[in-house]
Amino acid sequence: MADSQLLTIILIASVAGVILYRLYTVLGRRTGHERPPQENYQLGPRQAENAVGTAPKINHISPDRPSDPVASGLFDINLADRSFDKDQFLKGARAAYEMILTAFASGDRTTLKPLLSDEVFAAFDAAIRQRETAGNKAALTLVGFTDVKIIAAALKNSVADITLAFSARLISVTTSADGKVVDGDPAAVQDITDVWSFTRAVRARDPNWVLVATSSEPR
Repeated sequence: MADSQLLTIILIASVAGVILYRLYTVLGRRTGHERPPQENYQLGPRQAENAVGTAPKINHISPDRPSDPVASGLFDINLADRSFDKDQFLKGARAAYEMILTAFASGDRTTLKPLLSDEVFAAFDAAIRQRETAGNKAALTLVGFTDVKIIAAALKNSVADITLAFSARLISVTTSADGKVVDGDPAAVQDITDVWSFTRAVRARDPNWVLVATSSEPR
């Protein structure tokens, strides 16, 4: 996520379409049920008119812009893409995280391909091929998240870049062809912190975010 080549192509296209639609419905899209924006998040036309000349600008920074770097980056992204919503993005990021990890463990390249940049897909594909060559199989269960937070956000040349830290609890095990455990423990829950970066061109018609960088470390 056929005996004939045509059926295979149709199946692949169908699966890719479903995956892209699922991400479109969860990553950074407003639902109509969000909390209204804070009053100081953006000046309305009358507020902007009244504010002109009433307070000096300091270092050319708009009084609307948050001082926190992450909040400032999200502010820029929201200005460039009015449909972006932080809470909805975080919800979608959780779904994408589980989808990508599960697809990697099962060797599902069809699911992975549209979700990853070319560089990240090449790295995932190489790891899958190495596992397949050794005759090993991987199994992964996401027990749950202990925390998911945005640690960096920026808009550069109309490209939104958001980095998240996923603190998760996983059960991961790799077994050989004869069923012996070669890595991990099927009975142990491991605490992991993954740092993933997603990007999207805000002016592109494609609404999907793509995973462009990953790092992982045990906690």
